[in-house]
Amino acid sequence: MAAPTAVSCAEMFVRFALLEWKLRPLADDAAAVIRHLVRSSVEGADRRSPRFLTVRLRLHRDVVVVELDDDRPGEPPELPGWTINTVALPGGHRTAWCELPLPPGLTGALPTRSPHRMPSPATEYPAEEPLPEPDFLDSQILQRVLHGLNGSSR
Repeated sequence: MAAPTAVSCAEMFVRFALLEWKLRPLADDAAAVIRHLVRSSVEGADRRSPRFLTVRLRLHRDVVVVELDDDRPGEPPELPGWTINTVALPGGHRTAWCELPLPPGLTGALPTRSPHRMPSPATEYPAEEPLPEPDFLDSQILQRVLHGLNGSSR
């Protein structure tokens, strides 16, 4: 959402993803770019009805692409030292992006699933077979969960 907290959330996402991709040297630059893009979008947002933002990172050949989708028209303000590109999309949306070159000798390593991690149920059971029903359901646990979800105070 285009709320003031979106700036720090987007920065945290970018830093975490680059750390996972073993691209820590790009974290500061990518964080500065995404802060700039998100802040410019948030500053133009109506606080009574904030719009949605989408932040994406892509590893493409020898660059990391930092992207922001929003529904603010026009170009974001310039960021000295970086080239920010935009493209208008249907419905008044736009995508703004910046390409950060990988340092020489550095390649990104997209994360893979740990060999110790259990596969998800979707990979254990074919889509056409339903998941097996549990042998029992504890009604007290279900009541507590429902109570917590409803926010009731009994």
